[in-house]
Amino acid sequence: MNSQPACADAEPKKDHEEISTTHKYFPGWTMLGIAAMAQFLSAPGQSFSVAVFKDPMRAGLGLTETQYSLAYGFATIVSACLLPFVGRLLDRWGARIILPVTATGLALACFFMSRIHTLPELYIGFSLVRSLGQGALTLISVWMVGEWFEKKRGRATALAGFGSAFSVMTVPLLNSWLINHYGWKTGWIFHAVTVAVCLIVPGILIVRNRPEDLGLHPDGIDPALEPEPEPETPGKKPRRPLITATIESWTVREVLRDPTFWKLLSVITTHALVGTGLVFHQISLLGSHGVPEHWAIRMMSFQAICATVLMFPAGWVTDRLPSRYILCFSMLCLSVANLIVLTMPAVWMVVGYSFLLGMTGSIFRSTATVVWINYYGRMNQGAVRGVAWSMMILASALGPLPVAMSIDYFGSYNPVLCLFTAMPLVAAFAVWSAHPPRLFKEQEETESEPAV
Repeated sequence: MNSQPACADAEPKKDHEEISTTHKYFPGWTMLGIAAMAQFLSAPGQSFSVAVFKDPMRAGLGLTETQYSLAYGFATIVSACLLPFVGRLLDRWGARIILPVTATGLALACFFMSRIHTLPELYIGFSLVRSLGQGALTLISVWMVGEWFEKKRGRATALAGFGSAFSVMTVPLLNSWLINHYGWKTGWIFHAVTVAVCLIVPGILIVRNRPEDLGLHPDGIDPALEPEPEPETPGKKPRRPLITATIESWTVREVLRDPTFWKLLSVITTHALVGTGLVFHQISLLGSHGVPEHWAIRMMSFQAICATVLMFPAGWVTDRLPSRYILCFSMLCLSVANLIVLTMPAVWMVVGYSFLLGMTGSIFRSTATVVWINYYGRMNQGAVRGVAWSMMILASALGPLPVAMSIDYFGSYNPVLCLFTAMPLVAAFAVWSAHPPRLFKEQEETESEPAV
């Protein structure tokens, strides 16, 4: 009677031993490298890359500043609206299919950009590169890291984010060199070839959706090391398991019903709106306090350097502290940054202003990226992130507007800076109470249990 259960227990242990000895190298690190490459090659759809093409493309196509900007703004809205759909496809088919399909589409979109001649074609081209590059490719990268890492998810996300940071530092310079020597059309063709070579083949041959596809678990943890569950005792928290079951995931409908989701959303939308508004108008904004133009431009680079340097420490802290505390801290930093530029007691304080913006950027790329999967699980992370990021992109598209209205209607930046100082404080108050939620079905089960 007892011999069969003993054998049944022994068999999985043998499998665990084979898993731990056969796979000495965790393939998740390879997936992390591809995710970083995907973030780097999302550049054709990112603003820092497109901005270098603006003047030569406008001159070549005979467009005004307004026509070019409206086309780009329209494409940004299209990208935001498509992200939830992309997230659902990603959850269903995985990165192994969606990554090469997206890379192929982005390569073709870049080639199309090199062949446009009219304004309607520019609308189409921008919509394609923004949706596939800035939207889908970035979402795929974060999805891959979330599937392959759990205990080290914050640090892994930060490492993948270095691909994006390195892209910001190098791609604008590369674009400028290509355009000056070979023209803007050749620049787009270069991006098309690079995306095709570096992403399509690895996506087909190397990428796997989840560690479970190879008989592994996130972080390469040996399942045999999973501790036995401890009995619940009053006043003592049960030990957190090494591996979280994939079935413990929320659907998008459940997420939208959860108040915690909206508290978290207040942080990323506030960061997107306020941060974009400040950076977009940074030269004139700092110039109103006597900061020279060349210093304002250098502060953008300093801000990017700070965000890059602090990215890994932010990821390390993310793996050790509750996300709500870190996000609350980032909102306080953003509020203080606005207070500095509002008062500007001394010109040298612009350094502190840029440092604080860089710090919030590093937290945004680490903690604010992994909090969705940490709170709502793995199985629907693409769809959940797609909804959240679509709202974030819409907020960033609106960011420059209140700053422009403040100077146009009030003749000063002070009204909008007061608003931008208060908004992060409200978001900080909201996210402070954003405890990791429980599934509705668990809540319902608890409520339905008879009282003892």
